[in-house]
Amino acid sequence: MVGTSPCASCKLLRRRCAKDCIFAPYFPSDDPHKFAIVHKVFGASNVSKMLQELPVHQRADAVSSLVYEANARMRDPVYGCVGAISYLQNQVSELQMQLAVAQAEILCIQMQHEPMVPTQQQILDTDEKSYFLPNNFPQYLNFPSSSSNVIHDSLKRESIFGHDMVS
Repeated sequence: MVGTSPCASCKLLRRRCAKDCIFAPYFPSDDPHKFAIVHKVFGASNVSKMLQELPVHQRADAVSSLVYEANARMRDPVYGCVGAISYLQNQVSELQMQLAVAQAEILCIQMQHEPMVPTQQQILDTDEKSYFLPNNFPQYLNFPSSSSNVIHDSLKRESIFGHDMVS
């Protein structure tokens, strides 16, 4: 019993608050709504059992969680705090997507405004070669016909059944 007045749980349950009342440290008499909502959702007996099973140093956190969940259950009886968490996760996902789109738009705008004029050093390094793709990258576009070899080699490997696909 805290002071001379009974704790919120003992007031609500209309019983005498003992010195060793498990609810007294966590449900003070000046906040009766806190216990009332927890009692309505979980029941005083269940809350008492939960608190007795926990070490003393964890009980305050447990009561805080019970109060949060009870409030969430009153707002959303089906999903409780899981509904709130799911809603917030969806909001985060939408905002991340909006951020990615905005960053992509910024990048596109920056690329449109960057000058495509080569620097003096790039001009000296090219040995009079053009900056355009057809003249500057032919060695990368004219591959030897090795792609057919890759396909043929991969078909030579054994199939799932152990037979050769191509001989």
